[in-house]
Amino acid sequence: MITAVIFMAGGCDKDDTAGQNKSYDLAVKDVLGVSGKVTFTETSNTSTTIDIVLTNAPSGTHPANLHMNSTVEEGVVVQTLNPVDETGKSSTVVNMTYAQLIAYDGCIKVLKSSAEPTIILAQGEIGGNVLTDTNKTYTLGTIGVYGVSGTALFEKRENGNTLVTISLTGAIPGESYPAAINLGSIASVDDGTIRKTLSNVNGTTGKSYTNIRTLNSGTAITYEDWLVYVGYINIYQTSIITANIISQGNIGTN
Repeated sequence: MITAVIFMAGGCDKDDTAGQNKSYDLAVKDVLGVSGKVTFTETSNTSTTIDIVLTNAPSGTHPANLHMNSTVEEGVVVQTLNPVDETGKSSTVVNMTYAQLIAYDGCIKVLKSSAEPTIILAQGEIGGNVLTDTNKTYTLGTIGVYGVSGTALFEKRENGNTLVTISLTGAIPGESYPAAINLGSIASVDDGTIRKTLSNVNGTTGKSYTNIRTLNSGTAITYEDWLVYVGYINIYQTSIITANIISQGNIGTN
């Protein structure tokens, strides 16, 4: 894992044999209409140029960073990139090889301004965190009189980790619903032990996003493991207790 990156000035000489490149999409986050791309270009056998191009960005300059982990996780900044300027562009040469970056467990985030660092204009997965076309959807049924139902989408990343997206209908705007994966099935007698706590579902959007690398115990689990897992998902009205289940559904081999 890369733990430190040294910034290099943009005027370094390029290797004549360099030139491989790969682009990733930057999607809208907190400001509607903003999108873009980030491109990694091999500059030499020890460095890479990171180019960002934004569309419909607001006026001003916008800080940009390379983070560890995926966009739905907390990840430290491992490289401060040159800000996106008034033309919507940024270019930075970093002391990371092209091969390292296209396999990196990270993401790119572009912020609205240094004064508003919590507002993300656009962001995107890079390297091993890019989502593949491999996925599976499970149904979450209604429990009792709550009228909440939905789906759980499991998507495979290039590095084998899993993005789980919960989408609910019938959720109440402003509420926050805990969610978790249990061992067993909804038809079996279960001890209520949580195997993986998921991010709370936002009642306003009806959405929850969780990147899964391990179970709560620390045991590593891949996308392929989830396909044969004997488990089920519970969505809870308030706290994670059996009496609060408002929607649930089997996953894996169930």
